[in-house]
Amino acid sequence: MLAYLLRRIVATIPVILMVAVVVFSLLRLTPGDPAAILAGDDASEEQLSKIRVNMGLDKPIHVQFAVWIMQLLRGNFGESLLSGTSVSSMIADRVGPTAMLALFTIVLTLVVAIPLGTFAAAKRGKWIDRMVMTVSVLGFSLPSFVIGYMLIYFFALKLGWFPVQGFAPEGSGIAKTLQHLLLPAIALSGLYIALVARITRSSLVEVMGEDFIRTERAKGAKESSILLRQGLRNAAVPIVTVVGIGVASLITGVVVTESVFNLPGLGRLVVEAVLARDYPVIQGVTLFFSFVYILINLAVDVLYTVFDPRIRY
Repeated sequence: MLAYLLRRIVATIPVILMVAVVVFSLLRLTPGDPAAILAGDDASEEQLSKIRVNMGLDKPIHVQFAVWIMQLLRGNFGESLLSGTSVSSMIADRVGPTAMLALFTIVLTLVVAIPLGTFAAAKRGKWIDRMVMTVSVLGFSLPSFVIGYMLIYFFALKLGWFPVQGFAPEGSGIAKTLQHLLLPAIALSGLYIALVARITRSSLVEVMGEDFIRTERAKGAKESSILLRQGLRNAAVPIVTVVGIGVASLITGVVVTESVFNLPGLGRLVVEAVLARDYPVIQGVTLFFSFVYILINLAVDVLYTVFDPRIRY
């Protein structure tokens, strides 16, 4: 296991390097001039040239890339072209709301989806099963921003139960923080609840038809005990896989959700940086998200051995 983990960690290096090359190249090849955005519409060409020199944008692309890579090797993501603030500190300031939203969404997904899928598998073919699958299809069909605006309209504007937008930091109390995060988490978790519920149901239905399950039934074990103790454990690998994929996909989901609910997280930071063409911020946040994605995939592979001892690396 240790050798496998070391191999996977080493394998992440070329992946992150490739992501860095792609992100750097795409940002430089897309139309637009960050110097013009920084200087404003009335800037002269001489002023623009000075700004480009100060930013290092006058150098060839391969030189800019080499300078950036050397900074990364020293643990430096660079500085924002607009504010001059360290990208690392900007990520540190914004990662809190995003991490809390992602964690809340994951917990909400697991608490709702796994019991829902298990219940549907236990009532296979009945109206409850069909209703759960119908709701799952609806969850797949509605984008998170549509769900978000619907939640804002009904529960924030009409009923006034929740704030419309914004974020309450931890110092203001856990209850207030959760009140600000509940609607965004529900909007973001809709797709993942549908996905995990369907996979849980289909995996359990397959496992419950295995020979060892029939043996347990022949021994006189209760159906609920078989379902929860034997069924769920043996169906855990595909469930863990889709949960891992869903957690990794939250990286893209938070960008839209944080924009809808005006949460000051990494998603909003990406949107603001893209609009301002702030290259170092976009590159730094993208690499951070890529690193988190790789860690999640590694954690999923390790969990396989926990739920299924037959898996060895």
